[in-house]
Amino acid sequence: MDSVNCMNITTMECDFTPTSPSQEFLPHLNVSLRVRAKVGDLVSTWVRVPWFQYLRNVTVGPPENVWVTPGEGSLVIRFSSPFDISPSSATFLYYVHYWEKGGIQKVKGPFRSNSIVLNDLKPLREYCLQVKAQLVWTVSKLSRLGHLSNVSCYETAADATTKLQQIIIIAVGIFLLLLALAGACFFLVLKYKGLIKYWFHSPPTIPLQIEEYLKDPSQPILEALDKDSSPKDDAWDSVSIVSFPEKEREDVLQSTLN
Repeated sequence: MDSVNCMNITTMECDFTPTSPSQEFLPHLNVSLRVRAKVGDLVSTWVRVPWFQYLRNVTVGPPENVWVTPGEGSLVIRFSSPFDISPSSATFLYYVHYWEKGGIQKVKGPFRSNSIVLNDLKPLREYCLQVKAQLVWTVSKLSRLGHLSNVSCYETAADATTKLQQIIIIAVGIFLLLLALAGACFFLVLKYKGLIKYWFHSPPTIPLQIEEYLKDPSQPILEALDKDSSPKDDAWDSVSIVSFPEKEREDVLQSTLN
């Protein structure tokens, strides 16, 4: 830790975060620190800080950069670890706390991967979630639970079954709407049949001769109409007389009576 300079500082805080893995505290060693104050030429005595181990006493924060992608009845969660650590000394396990909005909280885990998929969720429902990390020391199996991330809520997408149901519901709704409109139109036609017939019926027309007479009453149109409408005697171009002998006439009458 030669790169960390905590001598003659004016603040009451010193950051021992290493700039490289080679400068960090060894995870299996006990570390003890001393602190003293100085004002001018006056110097206080050293105060020893209780010893600690890097992995045993570390405070594990929540996973960072939590990114959620809604899927068909699922949520895909990606995030980064709270801090970098050597895989040979320790590893992180992750837990997901999730619940349907207004429902009961559930926990899934542990997961070793930074990508988690929550399946078997209800489509088109809003779910809230939090992610938590657990630091596990490889050598002694010691562990430290971390803090939960902030609550974030997302709505799942519709799956194939839900999409099909939506299409069927929309189609049935349109069919029922058209059926209702057709029934309403049929009812209106029956109720106002006379009025509709009056609207669409063509107006009566005046015969051409009467129209001409109304335009010019001096024309002898009425006399011509009377002549056209008077009955005419039937006329024949020729008359034929058909006669039968007496015997043939009796045979014809007999066959007619039978």
